[in-house]
Amino acid sequence: MQKIIYYVASSLDGFIAGTNDDISKFIPEGKGVEKYLSDLQNFETVIMGRRTYEFGYQFGLIPGQPAYPHMEHHIFSETLKIDKLAENVRIEKKSIERIKEIKEKSKTDIYLCGGGQFAGWLLDNQLIDQLKLKLNPIILGDGTPIFGNSKSSLTIHLIEKESFDNGLEILTYDLKKH
Repeated sequence: MQKIIYYVASSLDGFIAGTNDDISKFIPEGKGVEKYLSDLQNFETVIMGRRTYEFGYQFGLIPGQPAYPHMEHHIFSETLKIDKLAENVRIEKKSIERIKEIKEKSKTDIYLCGGGQFAGWLLDNQLIDQLKLKLNPIILGDGTPIFGNSKSSLTIHLIEKESFDNGLEILTYDLKKH
């Protein structure tokens, strides 16, 4: 079965976006960002919540179209309604069974894009296998927490660490017990 990998940028104080979804303080380029973009090519399946999908609209994403053309999209929302969906875009109700089904059927590991509330729900249900944290050398003070309102508590294991000249680090953590 494939892994769900939460690959996300974060501030040192645990926010994936600042107030009003501001991401302007995150490092936008460099070798770490290039590595992230290259790593995305290894995924054929992406899962995300409604707010993450709609966040893409401000960057030119057209409703119903894929954010990542080479990936199958599963957008989990109880409220999102789009009349015309691309062939590789599905809107689904949040369900543990459906997440497990996607894990079983995916040919590659699954990219959990964005996060916040949806990532918190996945964490609370022990469905995230790995966290790849693009740790930015910034403190935002407020914004969208990496795991939303989750109150889950667990100890995770660092399995890889990459540091880049601009202060960005990519830290890979295993969230599943072996």
